[in-house]
Amino acid sequence: MATEKGRTEVKELGEFGLIEKLTQPFTIHNETTIKGVGDDSAVIDTGNDFMVISTDFLVENIHFDLTYAPLKHVGYKAVVVNLSDIYAMNAVPHQITVSIAFSNRFSVEGLSELYDGIRAACDDYKVDLVGGDTTSSLLGLYISVTAVGRVPKSKVAYRNTARVNDAICVTGDLGSAYLGLQILEREKQVFLANPDMQPTFDQQTELVRKTLLPKARKDIIEKLAKLDVTPTAMMDISDGLSSEIMHITSQSNVGARVYEEQIPITEQTYNQAVEFQIDPLNCALSGGDEYELVFTVDQSDLEDVIAIPDVHHIGNIVSVSSGKKIITKGGNEHELKALGWRHF
Repeated sequence: MATEKGRTEVKELGEFGLIEKLTQPFTIHNETTIKGVGDDSAVIDTGNDFMVISTDFLVENIHFDLTYAPLKHVGYKAVVVNLSDIYAMNAVPHQITVSIAFSNRFSVEGLSELYDGIRAACDDYKVDLVGGDTTSSLLGLYISVTAVGRVPKSKVAYRNTARVNDAICVTGDLGSAYLGLQILEREKQVFLANPDMQPTFDQQTELVRKTLLPKARKDIIEKLAKLDVTPTAMMDISDGLSSEIMHITSQSNVGARVYEEQIPITEQTYNQAVEFQIDPLNCALSGGDEYELVFTVDQSDLEDVIAIPDVHHIGNIVSVSSGKKIITKGGNEHELKALGWRHF
C-alpha cells in the first residue's frame, strides 16, 4: 500500500527521532528542571541535591513473553530496568511507582505473583513502592514503572559530557542476554510443536537468567563513590553497546575507538553464539537488554576504576574528526554502527 501523502511512518524516524519530533517544541518553564528529555533520567534541582526521575513502559509480547517468562520474573525485571536508568545517572534510587493494565485472563493470584517480583526487587535494591495505578485492558499486560533517585549535584553523570582522551569502560559481560533470549525462543518453538516436551537448558542457565532476571549495577555505583570517581559520561546498555556509545559520542560531539579484543564476552556466550551461527561480536555490540553500564572516565582515574571487579576498559574517546571506529583483533578499522534494538 502506498504511503499516504503527507504521512510519515513512525519507523522512518525510529525511537529517538520520534522522541525528538514530539518533544522538541516544548519549552522548559521551571528553573528547577536541569535536564529534561534526552538522557537516561530527568534531573530536577531540589536545593541540596538533584532528584532524578525515569520511567519505562513494558508491553506483553513486545518486551516480555509469558510463554517462558514467569510473572514474578516480569515484575522483578520491570523494576530493575528502571533502577538501571537511575544508576546510569550516577544516582541512588529511593522510590518507585507501578501502574498496570491487564485483561480478564489475569487472576488475582497471577497479579499477586507479578507483585511478588516487584517486592523482591524493592527488597534487593532497598527502594520503596509509593504509588501507582491499575486499570483494565482489552488485551494483555502493560506495566509502567517510574523510579525516583537522588545524586549530589557534583556527582551527576550525563550522556553528553564525554571528553577527548577519556577512557571508555563497560561492566559485566556482553551478548549473554541476547543469546538467552534466542535459547528461550528456540524452546518456545519446540513447546508449540509438542507441548509434552519440557525445555532443556543444560549448561545455559546463566544465559537464560541474564535475559529473564537482569541485575542493575548498584554495586558499581557504590564502588565508584568509594573511590570518589565520577564518570564523565554514562549510560546503561539497554539497546546494545554500539547504540549507547553512539549516543554518548553524538551528544558529546566526540569520536571513539573501541577495541574488539577488550570487549568482555564469556566463553559460554562465545560458544553459544557459534552454536547458533551468530557472530559473537555482533551479539556483544548489538544484543542489548543487558542493563550493564558503559561510561567514560578521566585517564587519571582509569587504573583505580579497572581495579573494580567486573569493569573493563574497551577503548578511548577521540576527536569527532577521527570518527567512531571499532578496531578488530586483526588491527583493521571499521565504522562503529548502531545496530541495536529498534522500538518501531
